[in-house]
Amino acid sequence: MEASGKAGCSVALTSCDSQSSTHEIGAERPRPTSGVDNTVPQHLVPADLAARLTIIIPAYNESASIGDTVRSIKAQTVAVHRVIVIDDGSTDDTGPLAIAAGAEVVRPPRGTGSKAGAQNFALEDVDSEYVMAIDADTTLAPDAIEKLLPAFEDQDVAAACGFVIPRHVSSIWERGRFIEYMMAFTFYKPIQDYYTKPLISSGCFSAYRTQLLKQTGGWSTRTLAEDVDLTWRFYQVGKKVRFVPEAVCYPIEPHDFNFMSKQLKRWSHGFVQNIKLHWRGVLDIPYLRTAVAVALWDATFASFAYLILLPVLAVVFAAPILLLAYVLDLPAVIVPVMVAAWEHKRVKTALLSLPAFFVLRIVNGMFLLSALWKELVVRQPFLIYEKGH
Repeated sequence: MEASGKAGCSVALTSCDSQSSTHEIGAERPRPTSGVDNTVPQHLVPADLAARLTIIIPAYNESASIGDTVRSIKAQTVAVHRVIVIDDGSTDDTGPLAIAAGAEVVRPPRGTGSKAGAQNFALEDVDSEYVMAIDADTTLAPDAIEKLLPAFEDQDVAAACGFVIPRHVSSIWERGRFIEYMMAFTFYKPIQDYYTKPLISSGCFSAYRTQLLKQTGGWSTRTLAEDVDLTWRFYQVGKKVRFVPEAVCYPIEPHDFNFMSKQLKRWSHGFVQNIKLHWRGVLDIPYLRTAVAVALWDATFASFAYLILLPVLAVVFAAPILLLAYVLDLPAVIVPVMVAAWEHKRVKTALLSLPAFFVLRIVNGMFLLSALWKELVVRQPFLIYEKGH
């Protein structure tokens, strides 16, 4: 789900017949029946871990995608304990379609207005040892859960996330995002995982230890990037997060500038909000402070150079050749992108999408500079959750 309900709702849950799977939040429910106690021993097979897993899917007007998302979970190589869709004030058929696909559906008495709020509503009723959050527009590779869960054999691991590949790649914005993800999840994320400090446990597909998630307050609504907030809170209490590249998911990315701008505005402001919120705690975590510093440097200096410095210098010195700096790092981009594209059999898509990446990078810079200015200089925080598709 890119967003949760903005419309209020008077019912507490979605009605269904005796074969459906809606339940009242807080009702008594049988515990997982995996046949073992609640302490995870080392080297459990994925099926044992999956039997202790509840999946929650926040959804607002996601009738076009919710069925595919639930069916991709039901088709996994391992069976999970529960699949809960939070129908957060939808005005379409999100709830009935989720039930038809095999999920439980719960509905807050009024729309929570955010993805974090919807997830927290369902979290109260989660009784399994692990919980996974998946966006309502995201499908999973058939073995994604089987590949992801073994990360929790390390008792210090609080969360685990997987590889993200856009499901549709046709518009310039989808193509730019495709390259962006290929680069990030092939180059940056593995380096971060080496230090067990991914900058973010991706909100579209991540699993958590339920008790620890609840102890840290669940998903906070104080920023627009609740997944960044949660990831950094885990690090500040001494926990690890793992990236598992073999676990693959496929979200729907913004297909036009209207929706892309909403997503980039939310991401940019959310990133700056988390820096403001966590900077003291981040300073005490060696690798994390370096990763955040690099990301902040890239958001400020690189964006300024791309949007202002390079064009000005090219004009002042009458040297258009300076504009080649826009693609100076093309070799550094191509290598990891093509490695990932080869592994996922998407070489042609990657080659055709490379130009779009540089367009998206400039647009990213515009939104980052705007967020920095508004959040840090003029003190005009942005806290309205808008859908990105």
